[in-house]
Amino acid sequence: MWEYTDKLKDHFFNPRNVGEIEDPDGIGEVGSLACGDALKLMFKLDENGKIKDAKFKTFGCASAIATSSVLTEMIKDLTLDEAAKITNKDIADYLGGLPEQKMHCSVMGREALEAAIENYQSGGKKKRELEGNVICTCFGVTDKEIERVIRENNLTTVEEVTNYCKAGGGCGGCQAEIEKMIEKIQPDEIKQAPVTVARRAGKLTNIQKIQLIQQTVNEQIRPALRAHGGNIELIDVEGNKVVVAFRGMCAQCRLAELTMKDVVEAKLREFVSEELFVEEDKESAQQPHNHRE
Repeated sequence: MWEYTDKLKDHFFNPRNVGEIEDPDGIGEVGSLACGDALKLMFKLDENGKIKDAKFKTFGCASAIATSSVLTEMIKDLTLDEAAKITNKDIADYLGGLPEQKMHCSVMGREALEAAIENYQSGGKKKRELEGNVICTCFGVTDKEIERVIRENNLTTVEEVTNYCKAGGGCGGCQAEIEKMIEKIQPDEIKQAPVTVARRAGKLTNIQKIQLIQQTVNEQIRPALRAHGGNIELIDVEGNKVVVAFRGMCAQCRLAELTMKDVVEAKLREFVSEELFVEEDKESAQQPHNHRE
């Protein structure tokens, strides 16, 4: 069950500016019904070049509706230059935050706004086109889109990329390529190892502990498993219990139990906390890695 802020729930149950504008100055359409999310955003300018009205129509979840609603409120009374500076993080922050798995809704809002501005600047002749090469064929996400969400949101894992743009959340065939992109774009963030410093600082908060666990998986555990054709996914953290699922060759290996104790648990105890213990989510390991709404 997702945890939604009061502001997000308000914009879901009472969405603002739903509908269409007659003779709009700019229209932006992104997403598709086939992929589960679609958004049409339009605006009208006043005589001073400021957005005097904005409306939307969307198909999607509660977060898609709420982000679209709040975006129309955010851009009113702004010039196009000012509106163009709005990021997906600004949209999420305005709502008091979004569940990580729903951040792609804020990205869709930002993309729709950019498409609407481009449409206006081209005199209504230009519709947003895909830039770059399609990496995720399941959701039609290009390398340019993936690179942008990685850079703008400082993403360091495939799971995070999936949360922000859905890439890698279908058949999973593009996950290896996404990992290579992350390693190329964020080498310093992935290679840095401040975990031992943070550990010496004393008792960790839950957020700090989860961050260190994910960092240790990325830096200390995953490279070792990938060298042998395997991989690992962090599923959940419950107190001192760390739930993981093995992927690739590791998921089929009869020695997975030893790997879990001698590699995964040992590294987490070394770099995060000696109180941690690891359990394998075998049900998840036996199924294709699909993005869950």
